[in-house]
Formats: sequence, structure tokens, C-alpha cells
Amino acid sequence: MQKLSVKNKPKILVILGPTASGKSALAVRLARAFKSRKGEIISADSRQVYTGMDIGSGKITPAEMNGVPHHMLDIVSPKRTQEFTVAEFQKMGQEKIADIIARGKLPIICGGSAFYIQALVDSIIFPEVLPNKKLRAKLEKKTTEQLCAILKKLDKRRFAEIDTANPRRLIRAIEIATKLGAVPKLQKAKKLYGPLFIGTILPEEKLRQKINVRLESRLKGGMIREVSRLHKNGVSWKRLEKFGLEYR
Repeated sequence: MQKLSVKNKPKILVILGPTASGKSALAVRLARAFKSRKGEIISADSRQVYTGMDIGSGKITPAEMNGVPHHMLDIVSPKRTQEFTVAEFQKMGQEKIADIIARGKLPIICGGSAFYIQALVDSIIFPEVLPNKKLRAKLEKKTTEQLCAILKKLDKRRFAEIDTANPRRLIRAIEIATKLGAVPKLQKAKKLYGPLFIGTILPEEKLRQKINVRLESRLKGGMIREVSRLHKNGVSWKRLEKFGLEYR
């Protein structure tokens, strides 16, 4: 059997960049630009997977989609007590990519969350460590600083590279290190696709202005009502705070 090189593997586009830099609009324009092989978009955003979290996560609206199919939006409830993991996202996202390719369309990954993008494109192999509910309950009561201290003691290497402002990542790392003795380095499986990366960027001052305008627009557009509705429907304040950004 012929060994596939990156050149003859299925092609995908990956659009990435900082928040408010125009990724979603560019993805739609490119999806519509390919006349013989229309594109379909896979969102790689760790908050847009949740139902009801539309304004705060900056979820693209049906009008903005302009007829382009979007995937991996609204796939899990924010009330879910068990964390939606990047491994779950990877499995579902790669199934979507395979389906899009099988139908002769072009997958366009748009994000978002760099780790989610890496999980899809690099086919990272994640440690098979089940959630430890008892340990998580204890860790969730601790501050970010306390979590950092615990992880640093357990695994200095992982502590040095982790996002220390993200309590969810810290708890998961502690969970894995407690079970395995240390967090193993992530391994990459064989590459499934031939990706083309497109980065969006704006001058820092313009980007800051766009973020401020967007925040004001979200507040006027019902951000507070959205958070109130989520809480009324069973999403705790603690859970909302963990989602960070505007939800915090």
C-alpha cells in the first residue's frame, strides 16, 4: 500500500489568531470562495461548544454564517457536571472532518482555542485517566495559586508549560499526575491531513479597540440577560466563573 505523504493527504484549512481579529468572517469568505469544493467550518472554540452561551462566547450568528455549514457548536450542555474534555472534542471533531472530506467538501478549522486546534490537526494521544470526582471536589475548593503549588510539587515539567491562570487545566493536570506520577508528554499520532495554516493579525491598538467595542456591544446585546438565563436554568455561579472572560 502506498504511504501517504503530507502532499497527498486530505487538505484542510486552519484559520487561527487572537480574539476579535476577524477569523470567523474570513473562514466564511474562504468557504464560499471555493467554487468546486465548498468549505464547511469546524469551530475549535472551548466555549462555543456549549448551548446557550452565544453572546459571551462570540458565537457566529446564522446571518453571519451566510449559508456556510458550521460544526462543533452547541454540542454539550453547560449544566453538565463532568468536564467536556479536549479528548472528547478531538473524537467528535475528527469524525466531522472525515464526513466533510467524504462528501467532497473542504474542512476549515476556525479557532479559537489553540489546544483544540492542535488536538485536531496533530492527532494528539491523550492519557487515558478517568475523572476522579472525589479529588476534583477537593481541588475545586482551592485557589488558583494553591493549585499551582500542588502541581509544581507533583510535576515541575508540566507546571512550567501549563496555563497557570486556567484552573480547569490545573485540576486535570493534578488529576493525571496523581494517577500516573507525572503528566506524560503528549504524543502525536501519524498525521491525518495536509493542513494549511492562515493566521489573522491586527495592530495591537486596533485589536484592543475592537475588543472594547465588542464587549460594549455584547453588554448592550443582552450579555447580562444571557448569564441570568444560564444561571436560572441550572448553571451555578461557580461554573460560570470557570468559563472565564465575559462570563466571569
